[in-house]
Formats: sequence, C-alpha cells, structure tokens
Amino acid sequence: MEEETLTLTALLKAAAAAHPSRRAIAVHGKIDLTHADLDALVDAAAARLHGAGVRPGQTVALCFPNTVELVVTFLAVIRARAVAAPLNPAYTQEEFEFYLSDSEARLLVTNAEGNAAAQAAAAKLGLVHAATTTLVSPAGPLHLSGLPDAKENGAQQENGLSCDNDPSDVALFLHTSGTTSRPKGVPLTQRNLAASVQNIRAAYRFVETDATVVTLPLFHVHGLMCALLSSLASGAAVTLPAGGRFSASTFWADMRAAGATWYTAVPTIHQIILDRHASKPEGYPALRFVRSCSASLAPVILERLEAAFGAPVLEAYAMTEASHMMTSNPLPEDGARKPGSVGRPAGKMELAVLDEQGREVAAGSPGEVCVRGANVTAGYKGNPAANAEAFAYGWFHTGDIGVRDAEDGFVRLVGRIKELVNRGGEKISPIEVDSVLLSHPDVAQAVAFGVPDEKYGEEIHCAVIPRDGVSMAEEEVVAFCRRNLAAFKVPKKVYIADDLPKTATGKIQRRIVSQHFFVPPAAAATKA
Repeated sequence: MEEETLTLTALLKAAAAAHPSRRAIAVHGKIDLTHADLDALVDAAAARLHGAGVRPGQTVALCFPNTVELVVTFLAVIRARAVAAPLNPAYTQEEFEFYLSDSEARLLVTNAEGNAAAQAAAAKLGLVHAATTTLVSPAGPLHLSGLPDAKENGAQQENGLSCDNDPSDVALFLHTSGTTSRPKGVPLTQRNLAASVQNIRAAYRFVETDATVVTLPLFHVHGLMCALLSSLASGAAVTLPAGGRFSASTFWADMRAAGATWYTAVPTIHQIILDRHASKPEGYPALRFVRSCSASLAPVILERLEAAFGAPVLEAYAMTEASHMMTSNPLPEDGARKPGSVGRPAGKMELAVLDEQGREVAAGSPGEVCVRGANVTAGYKGNPAANAEAFAYGWFHTGDIGVRDAEDGFVRLVGRIKELVNRGGEKISPIEVDSVLLSHPDVAQAVAFGVPDEKYGEEIHCAVIPRDGVSMAEEEVVAFCRRNLAAFKVPKKVYIADDLPKTATGKIQRRIVSQHFFVPPAAAATKA
C-alpha cells in the first residue's frame, strides 16, 4: 500500500482480515474480542453514528476510562470519517468547556456511568450527550443511547456507509500538553496515524503473536498509538486493566494472563513497577523488550529495569505533533542501544539538528531537534503564529535541544529550549541533574527545575522523593550532587517530598513542579 494513500482504517481492516480469530482486545476475566469481533463491532457502531447524523469532518468528544467501549467508539468515530477527540475524564467543567469548544465538538460520548463535569460542560455548550452500554459479550453490539434515531432512509445510508477513509481525513484531534503555554490543538489525519503506526511496527517488529497490557490512558498519544493501534494493526493482542486504569497490583497478573511479550510506559510508571518488584517480586513473562517514552529515562532506571525483568529497555522520543514516535533505540537484533540516548529516527522519519538560522549543526554539537515525515501534523488548528514558528525552514521544530552522534546518528536530548536553566550565562540541562539525583540509591523519584534568581537570573532547584522507609536530609542530596556535578549545576535548594505533581499521563512537567514548590521571595515576605 502506497504511503500517500495509506489510512489507519485500511491497516486495521487488513489485520482483521489476515488474523480474524486471533485475540484483539481483552479485559482479563471479563471480555475477550477477536480481530473479527472488533471489526464487526466498529462497523456497527460507525453505522449507528452515521445514521444519527454524525458526518465526515465533525468532531466527536470521547470521555472514558481505558475500556473496551472507548476502543470501539474511538475506532467507530474515525471509521465514520468523523474526528475523535478523546478527553481526560479528570478534567474540571471549565477545562472540558475549553477542550470541547476548541475542538468544535458536536457530540460528547461517555460510558454508561457518565461524567458529571463533562456533561455539564456539554450542556452549557449545547452539545448532545450519548452514552454507551457496557459491552458484555463479543456478539455485541455496542449500544449508544441519547443519539437521534436513524430515519427510514437513514437505514440505507447506514448499510451503505463507506469505511474507505481518505488519507486526508482528520481522524484524531488532541492538544499539546502545554508545558510552556496554553495547549494547542493538533489535528492528525488518517495518513498521519497510518504512517506513525507503520514506523512503530517497523521499529519493534510487531507480529500477530505479540501481546501487551496498556499502562497509559488512551486519551494520550503514547498509549493510543503505540500500545493500542500499532498492536491492532499488527494482528496482535492488547489487554486493558479491569479497573480502567493502570494498577501496579494487577499489572503482572494481567501480563502473565495475556502472554505479554512487551510493554510501554512513562518513566514514572516504570519506577512504580520497579518499587513493586523490590517489595513484592513476582513471576515475570519472557519479554522481547520494555519501552520507555514521553519523558527522559535516567540510565540508572534503565539498568534497574533490565536487571529486574531480563529484557532490553528501549528508550524512544515522541510528540503529539508527530502522531507519537520520532526516534527509538533499536531492538538487539537491529543494533546496540545506548542508555541516555533516544535512539535513531524511526521508520521513514527524517531528523536534523538545526541552529537558530535553520542550518544543520555539526555532529556532536547541540541544536534544536527538528523532524519531518508523513506522520507529522500539517499544523496547529487556528494558530498561524505558532505554525510559522514551529514549521520554519521546512521542518517541524520540536523545541528540544539535542546532540546527534557522528558515528551512528543516535540522538541525545539535553532539554527543552524553554526549560534549560540559564544561571549567569551557564546553561544547565535539568535532565542531566535528574540523572545524577536518580543515581542516588535512596532516591525513588526526582526532578530538577529552574527558578528566578536576583543574582544569576536563574537558579537550579530540585524536588526529591526518598525510597520507602528512608529518611533523607537536604544536605545529603546536595553533598551527593557536589560529588557528581560541576559546582554551578548543584541545586541551590532541595525539596524533600512525599509526592510530585504529575500530568494525567504520569509525566512530570518542570514548570508545574516549580510552581508547586518554589515560593518567590516577595511572596514569602508577604506571607511572613
């Protein structure tokens, strides 16, 4: 299939035709769907949406935990040539109002239990709310209550609904995580999603005998694209946690029941899994690999994961704007992996490290990591200023500073351009400080961040969570950093904490952590 005419729907249809009786989606002890089951459920739900008046290009907002109902509804929306906009169920009503408005949603779909905040926002905006039934058998179908009934002639339209999506159809609408500014809307087409899935499948050599357990929310591109869609397009199997979200206590039982061959997670979840291993080791399935993405993985955590679970750990690099993955470390059969590196461009991705004038820098020199490829969005929705900046010189600018090796093209990230700490002219990479902090044997989690400083312009601070049962003092952390970092990189202030603020996907954003812990001197004086 030519890349220009490739669609996600076509990939999923081909997988269902090639592997109809293999498991597609399961919830351990509850439901087990084959690829043929899933395909039929999606076709029926797409016809129901079309019959109720959902038309190509219209946005349908989805608000669910990680359930089979979400998977079927998501795939049905895009099969009906509409735009799926999955939303975090934990949003406040005000946040739902923003996301529903910004995506121009026409319809909100939830599970049978509903979501009060989302429904209040939808009602305020005049949107129809539909709810799915709970799917209890592969025979289905998945009912959608609250939608208008199809008219007599609508039945013919339903039966004749074409699932030949066009590559240019916008299929998915997500928002950036807004690390430094208001979230920006990212439309992703069928071609974008298909190209990303193909890149991921090629990088990890997925086949129909692979299986995984989803650890991440499916309203985020990491879990959606890598764990779910790349598996389904390979004829492989995906297990969803029974509680609708990641649980360390059931993760390995689910992995064993699924016959899992791999899993992907953010570093925070890897650390939770490691902590569980340290306190309550279990039997582990033989894994082909473990994948880490969406935030920097400290080399010491990578080493602990490999030692604990006996599988290579492959760090990858991804962004919403690229329909997820841009680079990855290779499988052992494809070359050596490099701890601390995010690997090489995946599949047909092009990558360059550019200076501020759009010129490629020499290998080994830092610059902005820029990419282009069929998986990259054509631009942010309704934001010409952001597009002019992000797509200058014919490349998508990631906003990350990186260095590319001369010998093998591996990329090492230094940090976000706007997160580098400029201490009196000395640039400090928070990622480097994180890595040192996490190498301390008594540190469970850590994050470094910049704060304003009258003398130097910016200073480096950090927050640290000690391991369970361990007591740590600020002085101990500072002394450890002094032994392992240049003097100007040593955190001026250490916050010993029980918890760190995280996004819904488990990512730690430095800006949010800084706001949580740092009290500006003027504010401190006012409080005093």
